[in-house]
Amino acid sequence: MSEFSVRGRRVVVMGGGRSGTAAALLLRDRGADVTLTDVRAEIAEGPRLREAGVTLELGYHDSRTLRAADLIVTSPGIPWRFPLLEDAREAGVPVVGEIELASRWLLGPVIAITGTKGKSTTTTLVGRMLQSAGMRVEVGGNLGTALSLQVPTSTTDSVHVVEVSSFQLEATDTFHPWIAAILNFSPDHLDRHASVDEYAAAKQRIFANQDDRDWTVANFGDPAAVSLATTSRARRAWFGLDTCPDEGVTVANGAICYVTPSSRSPLIPLTAVRLIGRHLLADVVAAAAIARLAGVTADAMVRAVEGFGGLEHAMELVADHRGVRFINDSKATNVESARCAIESFDHGLVPIIGGRFKGGDLRELREPLRARARAVVAIGEARERVREALAGVVEVRPAESMREAVDQAFALASPDGIVLLAPACASFDMFVDYAERGRVFKQEVGRIAGRP
Repeated sequence: MSEFSVRGRRVVVMGGGRSGTAAALLLRDRGADVTLTDVRAEIAEGPRLREAGVTLELGYHDSRTLRAADLIVTSPGIPWRFPLLEDAREAGVPVVGEIELASRWLLGPVIAITGTKGKSTTTTLVGRMLQSAGMRVEVGGNLGTALSLQVPTSTTDSVHVVEVSSFQLEATDTFHPWIAAILNFSPDHLDRHASVDEYAAAKQRIFANQDDRDWTVANFGDPAAVSLATTSRARRAWFGLDTCPDEGVTVANGAICYVTPSSRSPLIPLTAVRLIGRHLLADVVAAAAIARLAGVTADAMVRAVEGFGGLEHAMELVADHRGVRFINDSKATNVESARCAIESFDHGLVPIIGGRFKGGDLRELREPLRARARAVVAIGEARERVREALAGVVEVRPAESMREAVDQAFALASPDGIVLLAPACASFDMFVDYAERGRVFKQEVGRIAGRP
């Protein structure tokens, strides 16, 4: 799509975070007259953007600026149905997201990965597997580097491994992955999407522009993911932790294998996997299925998996102090992710749950907790909601801060239990994001353990 041009055109970028800043700089490099607008009075990259020639409108979004644009580029934090955006569309202004913008200028093929949970781990592992195989790889999107930053170094030999969220996918138009994967699907982000159906439609856009030369990869063990994938026009490849059709990638005889009706080819021995929890093993299976399509050998997969201890804030072992293990799964921002984290342990569990509730049914945690938990510590705006959802199953103790939560959980888990931060909620009531929440949790654990 190299013919796409913005030279001399008025482009407004909404949102001055990581992706908005990257989009604005890319647009300036491509010759656009760029205005970046943000509701914050100051943004961290303000001086850099001004130096690059970007006009800043801070503290507000101005409808006149938006209606006068030739193109509007949104950051993921801007709701797709934001009233000022709807007004600009009615005035005839096209609106796209940062992922869509960047993808129009990429020269190399895209591997795109979405799902309700597991995106970051799977995306990272796919990138490592391709790198282990000697390929030129760029990893980013919703994870780490904004896709716009990959455009200047993109070549026909580059493979762009991209994590994409529903917020990013709903703002796509021509986005066309060579390999598109959906890991799973369950209700999430219902504080932003009007319904589960709208959330599903956003996820489904990952397949919208694929054709019979492409691949769609889906979790055969997740009926909702299968349903979304069957709308794709691409060839299909399946993976599954426990179930798989006649051909696909699954676990058998102590290894992740590619199976057909007549053969079974080991890819990765389970002894090479260093991650905690069956749901993270499912991410490794997904990564192997994707990497196999990209031409990665089993040996290269094994090297990548053996050297991967997991991501920060994703089932991260923080400490083992006085017989109590502390696990940081701050990325478990929805009910399904929290359930998977809880089910990774058998007994002695004290989860820290709560934050800003964003939809789902917390009662789905009742049965997993009944058999495993000694108590639950509830934090944030959702404290009372957590208590009501779990009433009669497990004792729920409220905490006003992360320090109080960790202290209570440690006392309840001693002498041989597990403290698990698995909030099932967003972090924005108490923290900037899930990463800050995880870091504060680790700081409080370090205080108890007597080390940074």
